[in-house]
Amino acid sequence: MRIHILGASGSGTTTLGQHLYQRTGIPHFDSDYYFWLPTTPPFLEKRNPDERMAMLNGDLAGLKSYILTGSVVSWGESMKSKFDLIIFLTIPPAIRLERLRRRELERYGEIIYTNPERNKQHLDFMEWAAGYDQENFSGRSKIGQERWLAEVTCPVLRIEGDTTIEERMTQSLAKIEELSRNGLHSGMS
Repeated sequence: MRIHILGASGSGTTTLGQHLYQRTGIPHFDSDYYFWLPTTPPFLEKRNPDERMAMLNGDLAGLKSYILTGSVVSWGESMKSKFDLIIFLTIPPAIRLERLRRRELERYGEIIYTNPERNKQHLDFMEWAAGYDQENFSGRSKIGQERWLAEVTCPVLRIEGDTTIEERMTQSLAKIEELSRNGLHSGMS
């Protein structure tokens, strides 16, 4: 089963991917690993799109099953046909942004408030993340992801709202089982 889990930053794509990996053993990959060059602090320098795809294709080559979390919408056009199931997570913007604020503080500590450069990075990130729900936003956006989803040929499972990881797992595993029963997948690992 080749699964892509996408949504806004802070919607829980990586968390769901990790839980599905733990439950099913299907290898899990996160798009941030391919999108960003390794830096300290992380997520400052983008990797060249051709290099991203080469790395991703290399890691997925020969796998009958995988879980890819994050979003490849803006740089992974060739990935559209490589999934058996896409899971699209959406949660209310206020809840998502609060999750991101907490995650940033847990991840980096008070430096995101006390160091002027790190504070600017934090505020820029939060502004970018808030743009997801805006109509004319040029970054990762709900509208852009919806357009991309309208063009894929595999089933799309939409999980909406502030659901628990258990609820998301139940819905995801039920859909995976349904597709497996009906033979609509490339095989389990």
